[in-house]
Parts: sequence; C-alpha cells; structure tokens
Amino acid sequence: MTDLNESELKVFVDAVKNYFSHLTSDAVLIRAAYLSNTLISHHDYTGLITISGRFRGCVYFSAPARLLRALLHALREPDTSEDNLLDAVGEIANTIAGNARKHFGTSLTISIPVTIRGVPEQIKSAARARSFAIVLNWSGYDATVIVDLAPVDSFTS
Repeated sequence: MTDLNESELKVFVDAVKNYFSHLTSDAVLIRAAYLSNTLISHHDYTGLITISGRFRGCVYFSAPARLLRALLHALREPDTSEDNLLDAVGEIANTIAGNARKHFGTSLTISIPVTIRGVPEQIKSAARARSFAIVLNWSGYDATVIVDLAPVDSFTS
C-alpha cells in the first residue's frame, strides 16, 4: 500500500458531514479537500487523535470558539465555558477518528483526544511530508480537519 486512496479520504469527509447532520439541522459545506504543501491554519481550539496500527499518524479537528459555542447552543447546552469548548473539540475529533476506525477495522488504534486551547504555534506533520486538509463551513463558521496518516508498511522499507 502506497498511500491513502480517495475512498479512504472520503471516510473522513463523510465523518464530518455525519457528525454535524446527526446533531444539528445545519448541513456542513465542504469548502475544500486538498493535499497541503504549506502550513495549515489552525483555529482557537484543536482536538488531536493519534492513530496507530495499519496507519500511523494523527487526525485533528481545529475550530474557532464561535463555531464551538454555536454547536453547543444548537445542542441546547447552555454551558459554553472553556472546559466545555475543549470537550466539544475533543469529542468531534474523537468521533471523526472513531468513524475511520469503523471503516478501517480494529487494526486501527485511536488515542484519547488531546485538546489544545489557543492557536498552536505549529503542529508538525508526524507521518507525511504533506497532510490532507479538509476545510469545512458549518453555520457560517470555518473549521479544518487534518488527516496526517501514512500506511505502516511505508515505514518498514
């Protein structure tokens, strides 16, 4: 196996769409999905999931505070404290990675979410020279899903 193929990347796009469509009445618009050759912008909050097994690397979801507050409001959650915003971004990252695990099977192990408050100075690619970026818009707010995964057998050469 040389890389993630288009149908495998679609798993992550579909996971994002499914997350928001199941929890809210507002659909997600996928604005772009591309192989990044530059640093990818991050937002106020980031949820990061480390992946091992058949693939190695990470998947993360980065969103502005306004998106997370709007999501909590849509879910009828009145608590929009810092802790709840961190929980929300971690839950979204975990759900996206969990959907990928369903697709790729139990040979894919996912970590518990690591949440980051503030724009990280730089999250460097762990597995690939160029990560895949999925830019989405929900309820008027942009967010980003980064897929930085490589097949394990590409590291054994």
